[in-house]
Amino acid sequence: MKRLVIVLVVLLGLLVGADFAAAAFAEHTVSQKAREQLGLSDDPAVTIHGFPFTTQALSGNYSHISVSADGVPVQQLRDVSLDADLHDVSAPLSDLTAGNVRDIEVGRLAGRITLKDSDIARVAPLTNIDDLRIEPSSEEYVRRGEDGATTEGTNGSGDDGPGAQNDGQGSGQGDDSTAGVRLSGKADIAGERIEIFAFAMIELDGTTVRITPHRIQFGNDQETTVVPEAVQQRLLPSFEADINAGEMPFTVTPTGISVASGSLTLHGEAEDVTFAGTSSALGG
Repeated sequence: MKRLVIVLVVLLGLLVGADFAAAAFAEHTVSQKAREQLGLSDDPAVTIHGFPFTTQALSGNYSHISVSADGVPVQQLRDVSLDADLHDVSAPLSDLTAGNVRDIEVGRLAGRITLKDSDIARVAPLTNIDDLRIEPSSEEYVRRGEDGATTEGTNGSGDDGPGAQNDGQGSGQGDDSTAGVRLSGKADIAGERIEIFAFAMIELDGTTVRITPHRIQFGNDQETTVVPEAVQQRLLPSFEADINAGEMPFTVTPTGISVASGSLTLHGEAEDVTFAGTSSALGG
């Protein structure tokens, strides 16, 4: 009896090992094809969730596959990050083993595209601002400044002005089509090197991410200077920019946007798409 138990344990271990090996092979195959379609230098991370893998493979139905990649080039951007959760995936085993993943059917796709501030600085006219940085801000502070700020626990001069510490959760909740943002950087004004803070709203307009600045401040993280209205009107266009999300990976029309320290993230979902389609333009 003891020998039988040992044999069963060993057999079970071999089966589990074989299952993990098969899953790793499938993940590697999908990863290589995703790298080709997204134009990446490295394989993205692919995880096929659920155990055992073998039963999913034999049926050709997978409940959840996740894909993530960094450094995705999109037009003038060079470091876009993406995360996608593919649900209710249909992929015949023969296609998967042969590397034919273009016709894999995805029942539901939830995608997130993250743009870093260092990459957003490549978009004109933000190219004229050195050391561009992004921080979340509230819509109230963007539009009204200190006079309209009521939130406690910030730098004492307003709810998210220069020097305020954010909790890292960012502004917007992923399903919001607008979010407040504080952009800062350095520029030469009247022969002087000045740090500028621009408070803007980011909104989704179809597949366009529109940055609309409302107020300008001079200063640093400790103190700021009130900028005359005439000077503000001259400087505001330097922070007004459109980002074309229609060229982003995944056939997902963005429906939400959120801002975190150093980045902004687009959120969206799609249904009944193919794996080949997921590497097409965001917005279909």
